[in-house]
Amino acid sequence: MDFLRPASWEEALAAKAEHPTAVPIAGGTDVMVEINFDHRRPDYLMDLNRIGDLSEWEAGEDTVRLGASVPYTKIMENLRTELPGLALASHTVASPQIRNRGGVGGNLGTASPAGDAHPALLAAGAEVEVESVRGARRIPIDEFYTGVKRNALAPDELIRAVHIKKADGPQQFSKVGTRNAMVIAVCAFGLALHPETRTVRTGIGSAAPTPVRAKAAEEFLNAALEEGGFWDNGKIITPSVAKQFADLCSAACNPIDDVRGTASYRRHAVGVLARRTLTWTWESYRGTRRASEGAA
Repeated sequence: MDFLRPASWEEALAAKAEHPTAVPIAGGTDVMVEINFDHRRPDYLMDLNRIGDLSEWEAGEDTVRLGASVPYTKIMENLRTELPGLALASHTVASPQIRNRGGVGGNLGTASPAGDAHPALLAAGAEVEVESVRGARRIPIDEFYTGVKRNALAPDELIRAVHIKKADGPQQFSKVGTRNAMVIAVCAFGLALHPETRTVRTGIGSAAPTPVRAKAAEEFLNAALEEGGFWDNGKIITPSVAKQFADLCSAACNPIDDVRGTASYRRHAVGVLARRTLTWTWESYRGTRRASEGAA
């Protein structure tokens, strides 16, 4: 196994073009586990830690551009207001040591259905900025996951950043694990309210071959909120609506039985998480709405 260490982004793209099978490594929290257990033995490892741009972020007027190697700790400390769902997900990642090393780019590159960042990125409607010597493009998050631990990257492409719209409403993330820390998700759920467009987006992790959205549940809830005038009147969502939303989220899953949990438990747990996160986000929306009305 040869080790490549480009000093710039341009050198990295050139190296990836010359060696398409080279595996990028930044935090190494996924790659090194696979190598240490002999699950993977790439011909080339490409160290990206000398490329400072990958560890930087920029908050624009409407969107945050998050470098692929920005550690989860930095997201928690600096982007809690702009990206609350992703910040919550970052809190659940492994241990402080791993949160100091790992980043969203690694989660996306590995594309494991259990990656903690995926539900939040799906709920927020992120775009993945990738590049090769042929040029750059942005891949909508809904099109990024193509199979179990597979993504839409071409062999010569590298992930440079993720573009995520700033939250315009409450967001939540919840995860079930066999213990409270240092655990791979049995299942996970992300939810984002988008009051500006009067829509809701979801993200489900570790309950299907890829991270997925519960699109039927979103469509149902969008219609129920609109028909009931909930966005305007700020009323509590009725239990029947919450239950139907949860049931549809469970139905969106396509899980497996494994050592962490059964398929039936994962479906059940996703429904519970969906109902809880909907309650939390809607109560937050109602509180913000009451506060703005009081200020007016």
